[in-house]
Formats: sequence, structure tokens, C-alpha cells
Amino acid sequence: MTPSHAKPLLILKVGSTHPHIAEQLQDFEHWIQAGLQDPALPVTVVDPREGQALPAPAEIAGVVVTGSHSMVSDREPWSEWTAAWLREAVAADLPVLGICYGHQLLAHALGGEVNDHPQGIELGTVPVTLNATAQDDPLFAGLPEHFDAQAAHRQSVRRLPEGATLLAGNSFEPHHAFRAGPRAWGVQFHPEFGEAATRAYLSTLTGSAPDGAVRPTEIAASLLPRFARIVRG
Repeated sequence: MTPSHAKPLLILKVGSTHPHIAEQLQDFEHWIQAGLQDPALPVTVVDPREGQALPAPAEIAGVVVTGSHSMVSDREPWSEWTAAWLREAVAADLPVLGICYGHQLLAHALGGEVNDHPQGIELGTVPVTLNATAQDDPLFAGLPEHFDAQAAHRQSVRRLPEGATLLAGNSFEPHHAFRAGPRAWGVQFHPEFGEAATRAYLSTLTGSAPDGAVRPTEIAASLLPRFARIVRG
């Protein structure tokens, strides 16, 4: 069997940013790979929207599922078979990190409910509060109880999968982070978004990015190198 450290980390590219943002800042998979802060970790990118085959969980060291402008509740065929693959990955104890759409898809795959947020969009830099359950979580342990994170979502995990551990939320979004099993996490916020990306989304979706609407989010960003260490471990 190939040693786990020699296997690649899979980035499941389930969406793309707006073309004008990608032209300036690149795309989701590039932000994630940079955020991992581990140039020696081999990374492979697969786009299931294009019909690209997903590897067997035993062939990879872990997976990060990107955000998307699609909606999980639309149940597109590529999304549904990706959800089925995620169930297999979780059952195989593969380290999984779902971001925004990936967070929602992971919840849906495991029996949770995803739908439009009743209050609309959460956009910009938002506060996140950890639950006590995060204190001994392999990914979140040691982080401050309160930190800022970048957010951009219209849909939400309305009900967590049975047995999932709720790790973080805020007054707008109670399900900002959860863990399913020992090593599968979903985060509604975007640890891969820098300030420039969040300003670009604010400008694109609202027409402006006022002073103070975007703040640094180093704590949220630290989840990516933390996840890389779990994958290497």
C-alpha cells in the first residue's frame, strides 16, 4: 500500500468564482492550495461538474470540497453522485473538509437538510463563536472562542446529520461548523478567502465594499494548514 504521505490531497472543485474575480485573484482551488501552506503536499484537482472521475478514497490522503455558486437543493446529477462519493469517503475515515457548498453537500450526503437561509445572504466578515465541543476537536482545539471569518452564502445547513457534532455558529448562522465522525468537517465560512476576495464578492453582489465591512481573518484561515497537518498525520 502507498504510504499516506505519498498520496495526494484531493481538491474537489465543485464551483468557480466569478470570471472577473478569477482574472485578478485566481480561483477557489488556488486559494485553498495557497492556504494549506504546505508546498510539499501533493495536490490533485478534480471537477465532477465536468464528469471527471473521482478517485477511490484509498488512493488519496484527504479531500477539500470547494464552495460553489450552485445550490445543493437543486440536486444536480453531478452534485448527487459527488455526495454519494463523500459518504464513501467518510465511511473510509478519510480526512474531509467541506467549505460552504462543500459543507452543505457533506451535510446533505450524510442525511442532513440543506435549503435557502430564511434571512437571505450572509456576506462579508462575520463573527463566529465556538461551542464547548470544539475544545477537544482535532481541527478546532486551541482556537479562540470568538473569531472573525469571511462568509458568502445564501443556502445553509438547516438540520445537521444525525450524530454530527456542532462546533461553531453565530446569531445568523447556527451551523457554521460541524464534525461528522472522527475526521470529516464542514465549515460554512470561507477559510480560503482573503480580504481581497471578500471585497470582490461584496462589490459584485452589493455594488460596494464599505470601510470596516472586511477585516483580517487569520484564525479562520489557520484551519487550512491545520487540516493539512491532519492529512499528513
